[in-house]
Amino acid sequence: MALPPLDPQFVLRGTSAAVHTLHFSCGSPEPDIPLLFSGSENGFIHVWNLKTRRVDTALDGHGRKSVYCVETMGGKDRLLSQGRDQRICLWDLAEGRTSVTDSVFTEHVGFCRCSLLKVAQGRWLMAMAARSLEEVQILELPSKTSVCTLKPEVGAKLGMPMCLKLWQLSCDSQPVLLAGYEDGSVVLWNVSMGKALSQLICHQEPVMSLDFDAEKAKGISGSSEKVLSIWSLNEQQNLQVYKTHKLVNAGISDITIRPDKKILATAGWDHRIRIFGWKKLKPLAVLDYHTATVHCVSFSDHSTPRERLLAAGSRDQRISVWSIYAQT
Repeated sequence: MALPPLDPQFVLRGTSAAVHTLHFSCGSPEPDIPLLFSGSENGFIHVWNLKTRRVDTALDGHGRKSVYCVETMGGKDRLLSQGRDQRICLWDLAEGRTSVTDSVFTEHVGFCRCSLLKVAQGRWLMAMAARSLEEVQILELPSKTSVCTLKPEVGAKLGMPMCLKLWQLSCDSQPVLLAGYEDGSVVLWNVSMGKALSQLICHQEPVMSLDFDAEKAKGISGSSEKVLSIWSLNEQQNLQVYKTHKLVNAGISDITIRPDKKILATAGWDHRIRIFGWKKLKPLAVLDYHTATVHCVSFSDHSTPRERLLAAGSRDQRISVWSIYAQT
């Protein structure tokens, strides 16, 4: 693993607001233009052309309320976004369109990002924090049919869901949800049965972000504390603490494992991005560029390892883009 350069490869400016979410769409073969979508506190979604490093389109569909989740749905022309206006919007960007084609009213006031899982061609499951404080609702898209509502047992006192991750081991297996809650626990839910399979207290504070590696059955979570918690899932579907890693400074906004499962990145309240090896959580680099809280980190989906990028969005209104690749 080569140590990354100390400076970003380039910096994107022009959001005029704090950046809360990032999502790449670079996996298509040439001549498709690699894109980066960003969601900002002023309610705009910017579509960045990574060749010109400029904004191609600015989308405005959340009533100038903060956008904190953006995802593509099977190609860069179909987009999902979530904002503080309590709406999840579906967009059609084909042939230069910039229209919201449908929306879901969440009735949830927190900052919990929804989670998407493709279950068939043109069919998706979406998990989102529900109106009732502790509940998570699962919908099917694009039909918006309710699949189930996941309710903790009476007296569980988990608090609000803070972060969600839908996944399945293979296209034949049952969809499963990992949810991080306000009380510091991570819960594994069977979506088909609508019941909790396992619960683990990972943090003393609310779980701010989590990611999961289904192949290794291992996940990682961060909170406002100075600790990263690494946990595993055994064959009986029980969550267990695998190890913890103490950080220099407290506060993790976002965690993401790179698609090749070699490294991961964290977004810190201390303005820094930290890179770790995923196998042993060995610290590899500290990227120190931003002048305010880093809200989000995202790895690109380039098919060629050498082209892979890491982007970080910050309260300082800038997006830093770094070249970090695993040398073979």
